Amino acid sequence: MPPLEIKKDIYWVGAIDWDIRDFHGYSTYKGSTYNSYLILDEKVTLFDTVKKYLKSDLMHNIRKVIDPAKIDYVVINHVEMDHTGCLPEVLDIIKPEKVFCSTMGKKNLLDHFHREDWPYEVVKSGDSISLGKRSVQFLETRMLHWPDSMFSYIPEEKLLISSDAFGQHWATSERFDDEVNFSELIQHSAKYYANILLLYSPLVQKLLASVKDMGIEIDMIAPDHGLIWRKNVGAILDAYDRWSKHEAKRKAIVVYDTMWHSTEMMAKAIVDGLISEGISTQLIDLKVTHRSDVVTEALDAKALVFGSSTLNNGILPAMADVLTYIKGLKPGNKIGAAFGSYGWSGEAVKIINGYLEQMKVELVDPGLRVKFVPDHDSLKKCVDLGKKIGQVIKERVPE
Repeated sequence: MPPLEIKKDIYWVGAIDWDIRDFHGYSTYKGSTYNSYLILDEKVTLFDTVKKYLKSDLMHNIRKVIDPAKIDYVVINHVEMDHTGCLPEVLDIIKPEKVFCSTMGKKNLLDHFHREDWPYEVVKSGDSISLGKRSVQFLETRMLHWPDSMFSYIPEEKLLISSDAFGQHWATSERFDDEVNFSELIQHSAKYYANILLLYSPLVQKLLASVKDMGIEIDMIAPDHGLIWRKNVGAILDAYDRWSKHEAKRKAIVVYDTMWHSTEMMAKAIVDGLISEGISTQLIDLKVTHRSDVVTEALDAKALVFGSSTLNNGILPAMADVLTYIKGLKPGNKIGAAFGSYGWSGEAVKIINGYLEQMKVELVDPGLRVKFVPDHDSLKKCVDLGKKIGQVIKERVPE
């Protein structure tokens, strides 16, 4: 993928990772990108690097724009290895005057690479450096989503280089938001938020408030993954505001795993009850759905309903996996319920309720258990449970 001038004398020089399919537990079924940016000015500056195995792509792109030896500054907005994996080799080639990073950035760079000899220059929120015609203002964004994370803002260009915020894991030949289908773009953005940033939603709210209070004008957001925002900047900022407030729709997800289809029968009956109340509902079978896609559907759902058969006095492994994963992301402002079939012990509902309580999901029902195969009366109870959940959703979520 060749370099691209995104503003006058500012270039995307990153790399496309077409083949990656898993990003530490997040399914990247359409690949990803690692975005690096190069500003040509009196002080030529490189922002972030790429994964180690894509170093050649980065250096090839830089060389198409300028001799790497002419780069004066390197800014590290985020130390995670998808953005710094090739940093030692790149710095050995560039030999920059300064490497800018946050206080935690320097600590993490030393912990990762053990290089005391790099020309570190620590910056904090509010600090600014001159590149010549342009300047760079720094805004620390601790725990969005690492302790070292920060933004770099170019006020003369109204350009925000936003590290991992506002990104997507999506490999495309296009570089800008207005060159792709917007609905697909926002879906990838929602998945990224749900799986990477949901846990830090309170900090996202603080960050958005800080950006507003500082009066930062933004007409382009250049994240470290995915498409660059130049047309729909307001739309992605609004989406982050909604997602970080845990705003929900009149929507439910019914997530299940089943051994001999009894729990599946219950799940479908619960869905029927929800639909009869006019609730948008997603039925999710964990045998065919990745955990990261479950979280994405949960992002704007009001109700989380989970069902599992009982196995060895516990829940099925796929259900344990997804509940553990979602619990770590701490979705907020949800209601929920549990259900499941069993043969002789029947602990699954109690265990699922325990997970939901740990997530601070409000239980609207103690849970529904059916022994072996549900009959007509049992399925009616499942429909009634769906209706009950739907009625609570309508009470809590205005049209």
